Amino acid sequence: MKKILLTLAAIAALTLAGAAGLALWPGDDIGAPVSQSPALNRTDLVARGAYLAKAGDCMACHTPRGSADYAGGRAIETPFGAIMSPNITSDKEHGIGNWSADDFWRALHNGKSKDGRLLYPAFPYTNYTKVSRADADALHAFFQSVPAVPKANLPHRLRFPYDQQIALAAWRTLYFRPAVWRDQSDQSIAWNRGAYLVNGLGHCSACHSSRNQLGATEDGLSGGLIPMQGWYAPSLTSGAEAGMKDWESVHIVQLLKTGVAPGASVSGPMAEVVKASLQHLSDEDLGAMAVYLKTLQVAPTARRAPAAAPSPYIARATEVQLKAGAKLYETHCIDCHQANGSGIAPAYPALAGNRALTMEQAVNPIRSVLHGGFAPGTAGNPRPYGMPPFGPLLDDAEVAAVVSYVRHAWGNEAPRVSALEVNRQRSVPLD
Repeated sequence: MKKILLTLAAIAALTLAGAAGLALWPGDDIGAPVSQSPALNRTDLVARGAYLAKAGDCMACHTPRGSADYAGGRAIETPFGAIMSPNITSDKEHGIGNWSADDFWRALHNGKSKDGRLLYPAFPYTNYTKVSRADADALHAFFQSVPAVPKANLPHRLRFPYDQQIALAAWRTLYFRPAVWRDQSDQSIAWNRGAYLVNGLGHCSACHSSRNQLGATEDGLSGGLIPMQGWYAPSLTSGAEAGMKDWESVHIVQLLKTGVAPGASVSGPMAEVVKASLQHLSDEDLGAMAVYLKTLQVAPTARRAPAAAPSPYIARATEVQLKAGAKLYETHCIDCHQANGSGIAPAYPALAGNRALTMEQAVNPIRSVLHGGFAPGTAGNPRPYGMPPFGPLLDDAEVAAVVSYVRHAWGNEAPRVSALEVNRQRSVPLD
């Protein structure tokens, strides 16, 4: 109810702004859609667009399992209802076959469809607005080459008032400003390229940022829960989470390209990103992303302040839970992760000193124990090792115990978790 009241308040503010003579649809005239494409022949332009479509991970949303490429129809679940991804094949009736390069640019840059309808930001035009006109034209050329699929678009399933264009206009007034990426003159070519990819087509902030009650990203790349998925995308600006300031660039590139690197691996939604998108990028572009990511950490890794002495009851409950967790670890985990938490590289990651375990947010280790942990199969890691799911074997209290134990053992310092937290994650459906 509070979200609806906030939205209605925003609509009222927009109405007053309109009465004062402001434009109803902001950003319509920002960035004139004049082609700036380099002199590429059609074949090269399409190939360039295909590469950029991989960089933007367009297939992830526009290709449901079992569907033709880019034919749309995947439900993007949000707290406000489901957004249905559209058909973006070259079909002239249902796809974008009759869209001009200017129409396509307007969608990426201004978040507007060919018919002037405002698009929902589940299509991340808040990031894609930074894409250059030349790259937009290459993407348009590629999608015009995608075989036409005569598949009708499905209507969104949004609750009122989120299904109203005026509500979307209000949201845009508050949270969206079209702006093409401009290189920073005080940074290197590689840094600028990496920043362009991370903040533009890569749309990393769509996951690695927290969101307010109206779904707008709030704080750059400082981490956030992914709506409706249950996973936490860790902060890329914190040394206590996924900040990479102290990483070797070669290991960042390795992680992005293969899904595994010394002391790290990806799973959950990030495994899908590596498999479908990042592994297909050039080493030069991944290296540029590494240059940029290494500059993001804004604060050194901070150790938690000593907690106040718990009550005797809490101390006893903690002791009992950790002892139970230690026994479960010995039964189910020790063969792979070792008694001292050192793991067996490269197959089984170390748990001692593992930042994925010691973040304040415990949802990722909980989900990994419940549902298993799997790195993506990539060209550089074609037969990845994985952890089996223990959700069918362990109850909520047992999962809480073993997760609490690995967050506490071998010098790890992180709060224990409760059976209630586990139960909440168990109830979140897998995509």
